[in-house]
Amino acid sequence: MKLRTIFLGVGLPMIIGSGLISQSLQGAFAFILLLGVLITIHEFGHFAVAKMCGVKVLKFSIGFGNPIGFGKYRMLWKYGETEYVVAWIPVGGFVKMLGENPDDEDSDEAQAEPGRALSHKPVWQKLAVVGAGPVMNLIFPVFLLMGFLFVGVPQRVPVVGHVETGSPAAQAGFQAGDRIVALNGEEILWWDDMLPELRDKRGEALSVQVNRDGLEQTLNVKVSERSGLDRLDALKELGWIGVGHSQFLPSLNVQAGSPAQAAGLKSGDRVTAINGEDVETWMAWEKAYAAVSIGSQVSLQLLRGEQEAVELQVSALGGLKDLGVLPAVVRVGDVGPGSAASDAGVKGGDLLLAVDGEPLASFSAFRSMVLESKGRSMELSYVRDGEPGQISVAPRLTESTIVDGMTEEIYLIGISAQDEALAGAFEKEIVRNPLVSLPRAAKMTVEVTQVFIAGLGKLISGAIPANQVGGPMRIAEEAHRAFQSGWERYLNLMILISINLGILNLLPIPVLDGGQAVIFTAEGLKGSPLSTRFKESLQGAGFVLLAMLMGLAFWNDIARYGGMILDKIRES
Repeated sequence: MKLRTIFLGVGLPMIIGSGLISQSLQGAFAFILLLGVLITIHEFGHFAVAKMCGVKVLKFSIGFGNPIGFGKYRMLWKYGETEYVVAWIPVGGFVKMLGENPDDEDSDEAQAEPGRALSHKPVWQKLAVVGAGPVMNLIFPVFLLMGFLFVGVPQRVPVVGHVETGSPAAQAGFQAGDRIVALNGEEILWWDDMLPELRDKRGEALSVQVNRDGLEQTLNVKVSERSGLDRLDALKELGWIGVGHSQFLPSLNVQAGSPAQAAGLKSGDRVTAINGEDVETWMAWEKAYAAVSIGSQVSLQLLRGEQEAVELQVSALGGLKDLGVLPAVVRVGDVGPGSAASDAGVKGGDLLLAVDGEPLASFSAFRSMVLESKGRSMELSYVRDGEPGQISVAPRLTESTIVDGMTEEIYLIGISAQDEALAGAFEKEIVRNPLVSLPRAAKMTVEVTQVFIAGLGKLISGAIPANQVGGPMRIAEEAHRAFQSGWERYLNLMILISINLGILNLLPIPVLDGGQAVIFTAEGLKGSPLSTRFKESLQGAGFVLLAMLMGLAFWNDIARYGGMILDKIRES
């Protein structure tokens, strides 16, 4: 009997050995349900194709070890020639077939029914049987995603929420509120459909068709580049034009010597109304100000600091640039203890205005400056409780979490921050025609698979260190969090692990499906079976390799969570 199902990863490789570790009954349920569904799907693929090929299936087991139960009551059933089992150890499963293992190919049972033994089947049928499990795990996400699309998936509408000052988009004439219709003639349905196109077109000229106030027009923009994090959260130069989906709040960055400053406006003020009309976004404030006749007086209601309401009069000069105000867009959230920002005196709630005198156009722009800093000191201008200030901060190389707990060293200052913005427009994408939803779900599955394969490549190449490989504690933690967050996140996690299981079981390791496929292919090319002793040696070597990987995963889990568990034991 071979070990067939081995889980590695959630989004990126994380090896799961045996055992169940969870902090609560809910976590245990979430963990077991997640693995149980995916194991059953995987093993059912082997089982169904084996039956179709006429292979005798002796046992179908979900889990390892003895059947669940007590006394004579056990989760074990015999139906026809197959024994069905649900076992205690829920981290794998297997389908035992006649003639599957090297030591039973020449058994009396296999010789008595040679036409029913896997070892006596044509190579194409052997490959179909071993490949069916991983294929089922790769197909399953497609049907889950089709279900998502049937119910409706929230998607970002391709409407520009803000345009960064001085960006290629600003120079090309983009405006907040523009709905992007097409890029280089290719229709854009959703905002996220556009992002891969921009990221991969550094230095290229784009023809962008937009709908502005019901009229379509074409804008030509050259894609620039900016340091950012790719789909694996790795530092990379990405294509960028300077448009964002979120809508900036009407928080002011008042320029020195401007008419706005002369009228008494201060950086950090937030406009709440103009001439008695409420405004909630920068776009609304900008349009309302531009609509006032030049030379007229404009009454502004402002919020200064946390509580103070202020009313001021300013002149209508045509546009906000003429008035001398820019959006203030980066609000500091948490400040990491012992971080560069903490040591420099940055505090949560600070509104960042500029770096080295250059006004911040977005949080993305600020992050890019930090990532590219190489540790040089940066002069931050900010507003705190309505009062301006400056702080020098030198970013430090920091081990930063990327995908699923893995880390790399990048320059950071140690704050969480976000745009001073409201979410942009969302709509539900509902696709109930399977002829449409199937290819879309397949495309989404391929995209997730590509991310996983890239992550696996990083692990193999050493770009992701071995100490980032996680085990059952990590998967239990992820399952518990997803379960608590709701069915959508839980099913998304199930999709990720299903893809991982499918890909990783195709690796050419002898005790996995991919290794079996290599052996069957070699026998087909050779024209005769490989020796039993040789196959047993391969199986042994593969098992040792997997045992080493499991040991590494357990060791990393102990290192990551051991102290936390001891602390909880002491507290109890």
